[in-house]
Amino acid sequence: MTVPLPPRDEPAAGAQAARGVWPALARALWSMRFAVLLAVLGSAVASLVVFYLASTDTIYMVGHLRSYADPTIDAATRKALHAETVVHVVEVVDGYLLGTVLLIFAVGLFELFVVPRGEVAPREGVGVLRMRDLDDLKNRLGKVMLLIMIVTFFEEVETADARTPLDLLWLAVAIALIGATLWLTHSDARGH
Repeated sequence: MTVPLPPRDEPAAGAQAARGVWPALARALWSMRFAVLLAVLGSAVASLVVFYLASTDTIYMVGHLRSYADPTIDAATRKALHAETVVHVVEVVDGYLLGTVLLIFAVGLFELFVVPRGEVAPREGVGVLRMRDLDDLKNRLGKVMLLIMIVTFFEEVETADARTPLDLLWLAVAIALIGATLWLTHSDARGH
């Protein structure tokens, strides 16, 4: 015994239901892109917090420098204050770079997932905030993170105690590798 098939000009009930479900599912999935707003807002707030911390550190650092100009302090104290200030400057730069990474991440996600193209950064504005795709965002973040690692390395170098010629050689090799990395990322940006 065979089961009769429905006529060809009448679509099956399942196909009609699918026609109504697929557009609704597509709209629901497309609307879920707004969940990225959680990451955007979180990154923007974190960026502001890091900028606040770095700015506060800068104010305290400038306050400590008043004692540097004191003519009554001895040379050893002045040298220690100088070294401490340089470390603080590097830490402040590191903080501002981290805040910048978070800001670029927030703006990039917002531009890629939430708003139509080109509505975040003004047409004549800064090109660093214009993201074409996720790879563009990843490349920009990678370069700023490389700068953070370089700043952190130089912070460690400032406090390092090179006692032997081999220590100085390793330091020179590390600095040369950083220079080569910067050269490679710069030549990559020019398309060479």
